[in-house]
Amino acid sequence: MELLLSFCRIFRDVPSDITIDVAGGTFALHKFPLVSRSGRIRRLVAEYRDSDISKVELPNLPGGAESFELAAKFCYGINFEITPANVAQLCCVSDYLEMTDDYSKDSLGSRSEEYLDSVVCKNLEMCVEVLKQCENLLPLADELKVVGRCVDAIASKTCAEQIASSFSRLEYSSSGRLHMSRPIKCEGDWWIEDLSVLRVDLYQRVITAMKCRGVRPESIGASLINYAEKELTKKTSFWNSSSGQSRNEVISGNDGYKRQVVETIISLLPVEKLVVSISFLFGLLRSAILLDCSVACRLELERRIGSQLDLATLDDLLIPSFRHAGDTLFDVDTVHRILVNFSQQDDSEDDLEDASVFESESLQSPSQGALFKVSKLVDNYLAEIAPDANLKLNKFMVIAESLPSHARTIHDGLYRAIDVYLKAHQNLSDADKRKLCKLIDFQKLSQEAGSHAAQNERLPLQSIVQVLYFEQLRLRNALSCSFPDEDPKPMFHSWRVNSGALSASMSPKDNYASLRRENRELKLELARMRMRLNDLEKEHVCMKRTMQKSNSRKFMSSFSKKIGKLSFFGHSSSRGSSSPTPSRQSQRTDSKVTERTY
Repeated sequence: MELLLSFCRIFRDVPSDITIDVAGGTFALHKFPLVSRSGRIRRLVAEYRDSDISKVELPNLPGGAESFELAAKFCYGINFEITPANVAQLCCVSDYLEMTDDYSKDSLGSRSEEYLDSVVCKNLEMCVEVLKQCENLLPLADELKVVGRCVDAIASKTCAEQIASSFSRLEYSSSGRLHMSRPIKCEGDWWIEDLSVLRVDLYQRVITAMKCRGVRPESIGASLINYAEKELTKKTSFWNSSSGQSRNEVISGNDGYKRQVVETIISLLPVEKLVVSISFLFGLLRSAILLDCSVACRLELERRIGSQLDLATLDDLLIPSFRHAGDTLFDVDTVHRILVNFSQQDDSEDDLEDASVFESESLQSPSQGALFKVSKLVDNYLAEIAPDANLKLNKFMVIAESLPSHARTIHDGLYRAIDVYLKAHQNLSDADKRKLCKLIDFQKLSQEAGSHAAQNERLPLQSIVQVLYFEQLRLRNALSCSFPDEDPKPMFHSWRVNSGALSASMSPKDNYASLRRENRELKLELARMRMRLNDLEKEHVCMKRTMQKSNSRKFMSSFSKKIGKLSFFGHSSSRGSSSPTPSRQSQRTDSKVTERTY
C-alpha cells in the first residue's frame, strides 16, 4: 500500500505494531503517532496494553478507508491539502476519532473547522460542493452543523446578490423619484443550475432557507422548475443484469425517489400567483397522479391550478387516466375538482371584496373575463371528451354544470359538445336526452347554431320546438327593427330594464351593483327632500309668530308673496307679484329659502 510505504520511510527501523481495520481497507501502522493525536484510538489501544501487536476495528468510520487515510497522514505529519471535496470528510472523521485540541494543538478538527468557516462559507459554489459530499456523511455531518452552515451561507449569498442587483437597477426619474430602470429577471440567478446537483432533502433545506431570507419568489420558482426537469427526467442508470435486484424493484425504487421529488417541489412552491407557469403545475399534477403521491399534494396542486385556470389551455386539461382499462380516456374527476376550486375561489373573492367594488362604474366584475375564458375552455374540453364511449352521462353533465349560469354569454360551444356526445352515445334514452339538453339555453344560441339545432334530428322533440319558437322571435324582432314607425320590441336574449329589473346577460354581482347605485340615488334624493321640508317648517313657524304680533294687511300681502316664492323642487319664483319693491324683511327671507333649497 502506498500509505504503508510512505509511513515506513519515516519509521524505517520500527515495525508496525497496530492494525487498523476499516470498511474498505486494512492499515498496518504504529501506535505512537496515532495515540498522540486521536483520543478514540488511545482508548482502544489501552485495551490491548499487554499485547505486542493489536488489531483495532473501526467499522462505522465516516467516509471509510479514504477518510481514514487522510487522518492517518495527519497523525504522521504528512502534508496534504484541505479542499471543498474533502473538508466534510475531515470534519466528520476528526470528530469520530476525537482528533481535537484536547489531545494535540492545531488538531485536524480545528483546521477543518477553520477552513470551512473562512473559505468554504464565503463561496457559494464551494458550499454546494460540500453539501454534495455531505450526502454520504449524514447524519453526522448534520450534527456537526456542517450542513447547516453551508445552507445558511448559500441563502445569505443569494439574498445579498439579489439586493445588490436590485440597487444597481435603481435610477432617478425626471421628477426625482427612484424607480427600476429595467424589469427584474431570473437570468442572473446563476446559482439555479448549481443547486440542481443536490439530493432532494438537501435541496429542500436550501430552498426553505432562501425563502426565509427573502429571495425573490420568481427565482425560487425558476429553481424549482429547473430541478424538477432534471430529476423527473432522469433515467434509471444504476440497474444492470448482474445485480441482485430485479428491474421491477429498481424501477419501483426510482419511482419512490421521484415521488419524494414531486411532493417536495409542491411543498416548496411560493404562495404568490403566476410565479410558475400553469403548464408546469399541470405537469406536476400528471406526475403526482402517475407516481401515486399523497392526496394532500394532489389537492394542493388542484387548488393552485384552480386559482389561475383562466390561463390554461385545452392540452393542459387533457390529463390521461392512469387507472384500470375500463375507465375513461381522460381523468374527468380531477378536472371537475379543479373547476370546483375555480368556482369556489371566485365566490370567496366576491365575498371578501369591499363594497366600493360594487359602487364602481364598471359594468363587469374583475372576474368576469376569467369566467368567460374558462367557460370557453370547458366547452372545448367537453367536445374533446364527448366521443369517449366510456364517459357516463352524469360525469359529462357535472363538468358542464360546474360553472355558474352567467359564465356563458353564448351557448354555441356547449351545444356543439352536447351534439358530439349525442352522436357518440346513440343509445341514450329520451329522458336522458331531455335532461342533457336542459343544459342549453336556446335563447343564447347564435343564428348559425340555432339554424343547425332546428334541423338536428338528434335533439329531442321538445328542444327542437323551443329552438323554432326562439327563431320565430328572432325573426319578429328583426322585422320590427326594419320599420322605424312601429314601436320596437326588445330583443329576447338581451333584455334589461333600468328601473331595477335584473338583466339576463349580467352576472348577479353586476345586477347587485346596479341596484345598489339606484338605491343610493334614491336615498340621496330623500335626504334632500327632508332638508327642504325642515326649512319650510321653520319658515312657517316664524311667519305664524309674526302674524300673531301684527294684523296689518300690508304684512298679509307680504306673507302671500313669500308663499308664492317658495318651491319644493326648484328655484323660487314670484310669478304674479305686483309689488315693485318688496320689503327688506321679505328679501332676507327669500334669499334664505333659496340658499337652503339648492
